[in-house]
Amino acid sequence: MSTIDAHQHVWDLSVRDQDWLTGPELAPLHRDFTLDDLRPQIAAAGIDATVLVQTICVPEETPEFLALAAGDPLVGGVVGWTDLTSPAITDVLAELRALPGGDRLVGIRHEVQGEADPDWLLRPEVDRGLAAVGAAGLAYDLVLRRSSCQQWSRRPAPGPNSPLSWTTWASPPICPRRPDTWAANLRALARLPNTVAKLSGLAAREAVAAGYAATVSLRDGGRAIDVATVDSKVAAYFEHGQK
Repeated sequence: MSTIDAHQHVWDLSVRDQDWLTGPELAPLHRDFTLDDLRPQIAAAGIDATVLVQTICVPEETPEFLALAAGDPLVGGVVGWTDLTSPAITDVLAELRALPGGDRLVGIRHEVQGEADPDWLLRPEVDRGLAAVGAAGLAYDLVLRRSSCQQWSRRPAPGPNSPLSWTTWASPPICPRRPDTWAANLRALARLPNTVAKLSGLAAREAVAAGYAATVSLRDGGRAIDVATVDSKVAAYFEHGQK
C-alpha cells in the first residue's frame, strides 16, 4: 500500500510572489520551496508520493505543477486552479488534462476566503463550474474560513460524481478558544454526501502568535476524532512549506 502526503506546496519567488505571505509569523516561509527541499523529508517519513496543491489563483501555476508531475514520480497528483466562473471551464479542464502531466490532475481549488462576496459559493456561475469539475472526475478542494462554512451547507447537495475535499478545516478557533460554533459547522459539513476532510491547515495564525496549544475533539456518528493542533513546534510546521 502506498502512503501519500495529501497536501504540499512549492513555489519559486523569482517566478511570482506569494502575496499571502504577510506578517512576521510567516517570515520563515518567504523563500523558495522546491521538490528537492521536500525529498529528504518525504523519504525519512516513509512517504511514497505527494500531492501538489495550488497556492495562488493564477492560470499559469497549474500547468507548471503538471510539468513538475510529468518529470518527477514524487508528485502523485496535482490540485490546481482554474476560474470556476468561466463559461469555458469545461474546455479549460480538458486542455489541462491534455498537457504533459495532465493525467496527474486530481482536483481544483479556489481560495473562497479571498472573495469579497460572502455568498460567492452560492452564485449560479460557481455552481456551473463545480458541476464541470465533477463531470471531469475531479475533486473540489474547499478552502474555507469559519464564516464560509454555512455557505457550503446551504448549497444543493452534490451529485454522486462530485467528490469534495475540505482542506483547511475552516480555521478552528484556538485563540481565544470558542469551538462550539465551529464544531457545529463541521458536523453539518460532515453530513453532506461525498465530503471528506484532510488533516491540513490546522495551525491558526493567531494561535501561532500567542503560542497556544489546543486539542479539538469532534464527535459525529458515534465516532470521536481527536486532533492535536498548534504547539510550540509550529515553527517546524511552517518550515515544511505548509499553508
